[in-house]
Amino acid sequence: MGKVKAAVIGPGNIGSDLMYKIFRSSHMEMALMTGIVESEGIKRAAAHGVDVSTQGIDAVIARDDIKIVFDATSANAHFKHAPLLKEAGKIAIDLTPAAVGPYCVPSVNLKQLENSMNINMVTCGGQATIPIIHAIERVAGAEYAEIVACISSKSAGPGTRANMDEFTETTRKGIEAIGGADLGKAIIVLNPAEPPLMMTDTIMVRIKDKGAAIEDITASIQKMVDELVQYVPGYKLRVPPVLEGDKVTTIVQIEGQGDFLPKYSGNLDIINAAAVAAGERIAEKLLKGGA
Repeated sequence: MGKVKAAVIGPGNIGSDLMYKIFRSSHMEMALMTGIVESEGIKRAAAHGVDVSTQGIDAVIARDDIKIVFDATSANAHFKHAPLLKEAGKIAIDLTPAAVGPYCVPSVNLKQLENSMNINMVTCGGQATIPIIHAIERVAGAEYAEIVACISSKSAGPGTRANMDEFTETTRKGIEAIGGADLGKAIIVLNPAEPPLMMTDTIMVRIKDKGAAIEDITASIQKMVDELVQYVPGYKLRVPPVLEGDKVTTIVQIEGQGDFLPKYSGNLDIINAAAVAAGERIAEKLLKGGA
């Protein structure tokens, strides 16, 4: 069985890391890296034998053989790219805050989105915490959920810093729409510690079922963690859930795979890993003829 050809738009740090992850894919082939200037990312991809272009989205549209496109540019750029990709019949996996398509957290709702032409990967904090909120909600309900994402300052580039308001708003929406909480809140903290610390996320959920047992909540969370590590190997439960009254608190940690980005950049690694996991499932479905 062959592979589905995939392209990455945006040859920066995110795009380069995506490329290395796609290289390991069982169902996707890294067919094109495209940007708008002759950048280091373009040179890096070319050195690995990948077709490259500085024609941006035009290079993708010109390739009929490319079926899946990872957009690692910006929200403004994706608003322009999305209709062009749709018209060309290409499936867009959006890593920007644009959210043209529905939010996707693979361990929670990918199966429902397999036929979507455009999916959005929420945020790094959303990918790390929404599955845990969903795991709590499915056994005890979730009246309110709050997350605090703590990432290394060194792993927060200009794009992350410029979009912190969007991060909190998009993550909140994902907590409610996918996590199942009636009301959500997200906070991001940049930690300047040296050496850089791994990404950690504190998750607090006020449950609806006052009689829920901590054993059931813990089992549901552990089942979700077991699913997550299938595509995010560095994901782990750092502090097991604690139930105090109607509030469940737990902490997770994400270590990156070190494909291109440093291992402390778990925030960037998890959203890329989630995007590739979604691409894998979609590609597998395409290879099976949509069956």
